[in-house]
Amino acid sequence: MSDSLPLRDRYLALIDEIVDTTLKGKISSVEQVYQMLLKGVNPGTGEVFELVLSDRSTAIQNQVDGEKDELKKAKATRSLRAIKTIQTQWQRWQEHNKATEAIVSAVKEITTAAADERLATFLRFTDPNQKQPLNSQQLQQLSKSIQQFSQPESDLQYISDGINRGLAAWQRLQEHLVSWMYEQNQSLGFGGVPGDSGPWATWAKQVNSQIPHTLLRTLATEGSAIEFAANQQITLSEWVEMALILQYLQRGLVNWFDQQAYNVQAGSKLSISTYLTFAVIWSQLASGFHNLAPVYSNGASQVMLQILRNFALRPYFPLYGGIFASFSGNYLRDALDYLDEPLRRVEKTQEKARILTLLGYSQRALGQYQRSIEFHQQALEIARNAGDRPCEIANLNHLSRTYVQEQDYVEAINHSQRALILSRQVGDRTGEANALINLGYSEVMHAQELEQLEPETYEMAINYLQQGLKLTEQLGDIQSKALCFSSLGIAHLVIGESQIAIKYLEEGFKTAQISGDLYLQGRNLAYLAEAYYQLQNFEKTIYTGSLGMYLLEQIASREWRQAAGLLTILQGQIGEETFTNFLQQNRPKIIAVIGVDGYDYIPQLLAMYKN
Repeated sequence: MSDSLPLRDRYLALIDEIVDTTLKGKISSVEQVYQMLLKGVNPGTGEVFELVLSDRSTAIQNQVDGEKDELKKAKATRSLRAIKTIQTQWQRWQEHNKATEAIVSAVKEITTAAADERLATFLRFTDPNQKQPLNSQQLQQLSKSIQQFSQPESDLQYISDGINRGLAAWQRLQEHLVSWMYEQNQSLGFGGVPGDSGPWATWAKQVNSQIPHTLLRTLATEGSAIEFAANQQITLSEWVEMALILQYLQRGLVNWFDQQAYNVQAGSKLSISTYLTFAVIWSQLASGFHNLAPVYSNGASQVMLQILRNFALRPYFPLYGGIFASFSGNYLRDALDYLDEPLRRVEKTQEKARILTLLGYSQRALGQYQRSIEFHQQALEIARNAGDRPCEIANLNHLSRTYVQEQDYVEAINHSQRALILSRQVGDRTGEANALINLGYSEVMHAQELEQLEPETYEMAINYLQQGLKLTEQLGDIQSKALCFSSLGIAHLVIGESQIAIKYLEEGFKTAQISGDLYLQGRNLAYLAEAYYQLQNFEKTIYTGSLGMYLLEQIASREWRQAAGLLTILQGQIGEETFTNFLQQNRPKIIAVIGVDGYDYIPQLLAMYKN
């Protein structure tokens, strides 16, 4: 078979040769056919062969169907059997050559892309959402293949060098991926005291190259990734190296956390933390590179969206909250803006609906109610069109919750009722539990607004909440259970049953601690302070109010001012000296939750509120 023939003609000749050899009785096993395919079909040209094979198969099938002559029909039938054997062995060839095909395809696309598209093209082949993302071994082969097409000091040379350096750095980092968790007094997650402990500092010590080392040190000291990107002269090689290091760290951590079967809650909580933290870092890098290097900025946005898309399809994607467990330090305050802007450029996909859901309830916690409603309404429309019922129900529930904050109780009731009907129709038990919680909570707040004093009005609403609590307990849904305890506590507080309210709010605080939701922790503590204040227990008012105020302010929630307002009123009533004495008496308990720095920050917060 001549190599000078056009590819289509060569493959047609190969198929005919196999069929003829079969008809002559010279094929003794399917292995022979497979070996002929291995020898005759070039990697990277599988689509051409498949097309030719399909055409030949159709032609012979038509011959079988239309032939009247018995001898010719028998020969055509045998030819068709030979074609079926080729198709079976072709599938085997494809399985064997998938990786090779992916590399050949990547080399072809990267080398033929325009210079300003090469980085984006390369990043597509490292995308974990692809059917065939390249693993580290395949990336090494890709680097070697690209080098064959590259000139010294060219983009292709830089990409190849960056791949090699990134993979070498990952080799050193692998054994230190989670070693920081076993350091003395090191808490899990990305928080902790900035400096020489924790993940970023540990990883920085293992990286030799200047740019990745500087970035990791910047993150270790809670510096700005935006400023890092804006102030660095980075080559394409260094950018690719940095990208591979961050991608492998993020995926390695998620894989490790996902496998922590002994503690499902902690495992998924830390996986969520990892996804969001790295997404925010990439978004900050995109912002920092924006003016200096648009190609790098677009590349960073591309990686961020790959991470978020991958995260959105995970079974533990947090449709109902709890992301504030994921952030500490300065990450959260600007994170939502960083994630919002690049999302505007994404098509209406199921993943986008889920990410908008996360942004929506986060904005509610920050007190940005109108923005929260906009996000949830967008997510609701996209989820409905995508047929993502759990996401659709979650957004109806979140809209109900946000309308309560806006004191639009009629809309809150309306959305929770819609969520309840739809969740029961499709069997979404988590959605149903949240809908019951929201319906009961909305009814209580609405009745209070109308100044309805009849006990039966509240009994029916609280019954919805009790049903929701029972369902969350059956499901083992910690996040929804924390929300339910909180809602029951606030409902009883509203109707003047402070002692019952305290029982539920304390349970709500403990459950929110287990789920790791800092917003619900702070919110429960703020309302506990109100309940204790109603009972004239001023010491506990100061203890719970101070903790609640601090936790809410740390996640940039405006609701810290609610607790600060109550504490300021109490300070005026009992005098500054008595207030300070109560605070000092509770110092050990407060430090146990938020540390010495947190305790010292409480008077500063009260001063900020007064000013």
